[in-house]
Amino acid sequence: MDSEATPRRVIDSNTRHLHAVSPSPSTSPSPSPLRLWRPAAQRNMRNQWSKLLASKDSWFSAASGCRSHATSFVNAFLSQRFMLQRDLGVLKDMPAIRDKACQKLAYQQELSRSALLSSYKDMVLSVSQMVKASKSMRVFLKSSTGSPIVQFCDQPEVMNDYGDGGGVPVFSSFSISDFEELAQELVAVFVLELALKRLLVAEFTSMQSEKEIEENDTTRYVRELFEGELDELRLIGLLSGESYDMLPPHIKDLIGLSSQSLLLSHEVTESVLQVYLTSWLANVNLNSSRIDEVILVVEETMQLKL
Repeated sequence: MDSEATPRRVIDSNTRHLHAVSPSPSTSPSPSPLRLWRPAAQRNMRNQWSKLLASKDSWFSAASGCRSHATSFVNAFLSQRFMLQRDLGVLKDMPAIRDKACQKLAYQQELSRSALLSSYKDMVLSVSQMVKASKSMRVFLKSSTGSPIVQFCDQPEVMNDYGDGGGVPVFSSFSISDFEELAQELVAVFVLELALKRLLVAEFTSMQSEKEIEENDTTRYVRELFEGELDELRLIGLLSGESYDMLPPHIKDLIGLSSQSLLLSHEVTESVLQVYLTSWLANVNLNSSRIDEVILVVEETMQLKL
């Protein structure tokens, strides 16, 4: 199929209407390799989208677990903080009852903190898998003995092979680039939401100490929350370059927090903690309607024949 005769089409980010764009600069394979390439590309595309959507579901499950553990942590933290002022009624004269209660609450905090970090790790790994799937949608041809063998990889072995079949459609009128564009749109909002939720996790897990944070102390926000986290965040794109500079969290289409504002001292009050929990539940960067729309378009397109 001639790539110049088949213009690529993309989906507008706000509607499901298609419009033509310039074809891919990749050279279309000759007819024989193309017949081998397209079925392989279709299989790979289905596999990568299946992985991406499974990781999305895992992210929501882990995020729900995180909020549950954070709520338990906050409740134990506040109960311990106000134990001295709490009216214990007829129990107030029991020896060391407040100390014993504080010990149990501290233990509950530690359990909730560990569970919170475990669920957060699952969130990070889910987004990491989404990023990998979004970057593994191309299929490159490998010619070794004159008979082309389809190879699934994200690096070309043949000159001028971009892994997109020259921009020809894979399903219906959708090319590799069209599917990549939708995948990248989906992944981008989860990366934004992960950055915001990481800030909240860093806040929750640093509440064990009552000591005030020293101004300009970077350990609270930038420290690694689990072993290997910074490597995963670099892969996802939340660390700038080879440094350990964390990209400040922000809400889609709005200006984010400055790096300096993340490091300022502040008192952790009950109302502040309630705002944190509400913010977690809101998923401010995730437009459920748009996410469902993208998924529906992809699923419907993959069911159509060329």
